[in-house]
Amino acid sequence: MAIDKFPVEGSHIMMFARSVGDDNQIYHDDEYAKGTEPGSVIAPPTFAQSSAQFDPDYFLRPKTGQDWFGSGKEPTGVKKSSSGGGGGGGGGLHAEQHYEYHRHIKPGDVLTGTTKPGKTWEKEGKRSGKLVFTESVTEYRDQNGELAITATGVGVRTERPVDSK
Repeated sequence: MAIDKFPVEGSHIMMFARSVGDDNQIYHDDEYAKGTEPGSVIAPPTFAQSSAQFDPDYFLRPKTGQDWFGSGKEPTGVKKSSSGGGGGGGGGLHAEQHYEYHRHIKPGDVLTGTTKPGKTWEKEGKRSGKLVFTESVTEYRDQNGELAITATGVGVRTERPVDSK
C-alpha cells in the first residue's frame, strides 16, 4: 500500500474520535486544545488507519462492477494481503496492530504512507497446524518528509482449517 496524499483535517479527526467513542476535547475543541501540552487539536492514537480512505486500491473497499464479499454474495474477488490473507488450505486473520507516534498528528498535516514487509515467524498450532505470522510496516511521513507514525500490522495464516475437536 502506498498513500500518496493523506490530508489531515480537523473534521476528519473529530469524526474519527466520535466513531471510536472517544469524546476527549483535544480531538475537536480548539480553545480547549490550546491549553494542553500539544497546544492544538491532535489526532487519536489509531487515526492513521483512516488513511485507507485515501488509498484507491485498498483491498477492503468494494470496486464498482465487481462482486464484493460484503455484498451478500459469495466472497469473490477478495485480495489476499501479506498482513493476514488466507492460503495454505487454512484461513487468515488480522492479529495485532501497533502504532508508534514520532510526533502528534494535527490538522493541516499532509501524510504519505509507504508499506513494506516486516518480520515473519512460525508457531505450531494445536488444532490448525503451523501458524505463520507476518508483519506489514507502514511508515507515514509528513509534508516535510519527517517520520510521523510507524504502523505495524500482524496477520496470521493457518496451515489448514481448525479442527473442531
